[in-house]
Amino acid sequence: MNLSLLGAGAWGTALAASVAERHAACLWARDAAHAEAMRAERGNPRYLPGIVLPASLAITSDFEAAVAHAAEDGLLIIATPMAGLQEMLMRLPGGSPPVVWLCKGFQQGTGLLGHEVARQLNLAASVGVISGPSFALEVAHGQPTALVAASDDAALCELAVQALHSDSLRIYTSSDPVGVEVGGAVKNVLAVATGIADGMQGGDAARPGLGLNARAALITRGLAEMTRLGVALGARAETFMGLSGLGDLVLTATGDLSRNRRVGLLLAQGLPLAQILAELGHVAEGVLSAPTVLQRARAIGVDMPITESVVSVIEGRVTPAQALERLMGRGARAEA
Repeated sequence: MNLSLLGAGAWGTALAASVAERHAACLWARDAAHAEAMRAERGNPRYLPGIVLPASLAITSDFEAAVAHAAEDGLLIIATPMAGLQEMLMRLPGGSPPVVWLCKGFQQGTGLLGHEVARQLNLAASVGVISGPSFALEVAHGQPTALVAASDDAALCELAVQALHSDSLRIYTSSDPVGVEVGGAVKNVLAVATGIADGMQGGDAARPGLGLNARAALITRGLAEMTRLGVALGARAETFMGLSGLGDLVLTATGDLSRNRRVGLLLAQGLPLAQILAELGHVAEGVLSAPTVLQRARAIGVDMPITESVVSVIEGRVTPAQALERLMGRGARAEA
């Protein structure tokens, strides 16, 4: 099968390296110098240090050539951040091969999820999303990972399985792209919240700070927030107990490779957000998505107190300690 991956960041490069041993794979980089360096070095040290790219992986900065590579019985995989999804979809020619994207989040400004962006563009190609608990570095190393391919088109889901399923990468299918995309977007916001909580676990004998009980409560109540929003947007509740919901939330909220969790940890230390993002050097989708998640939730009357607290902290209106105090001060209620 001919596969083209559009976007040479960590995730796109890792997946390209994974599939190149089994399929004719092409990785597209926006910057010509970046593409040339990867071809020469057979690596992408900026995003995936220490990973050697297979000799069989084609690397190009020619967008039309990358799309054409997948045009015959192939699959396009968009691996840009959410901010680049609309541009990628708009650049596709008529008669484009089927398309799936890896980006997670809500589009800034419009507040749209990926499937909503595609619907507005009225694409002729079949479209879907691939999501789930997946650190790019582990995928590049061939460590066991499970993902879900979601689309209204069952044939596209099966095509994604044929393209990506391997001994180390398991691909499940779902007919609920709304739920899969909401899970992928909201878990990043909740990872920032959990990072803040973990960063406040210090303290002293007089005030011991937070602990693992607090982390467990935050993740569990965060899952409830995610599910409320998803169901209100048309998703199925059971989707959020799967890979793209609970699975991705647990990984991103607790894993040391999580950029969103790291943002929360540093916010808890009192570092300014601008400095954190500058030093991070990569996109932290939770910071970009949090205000939009809250905006969409308020528009349809969904209560998301953890998300609201994250937005207040990243916008500098409250400190992490004040946000915690507000959450703990909420009145008792039934859990369900």
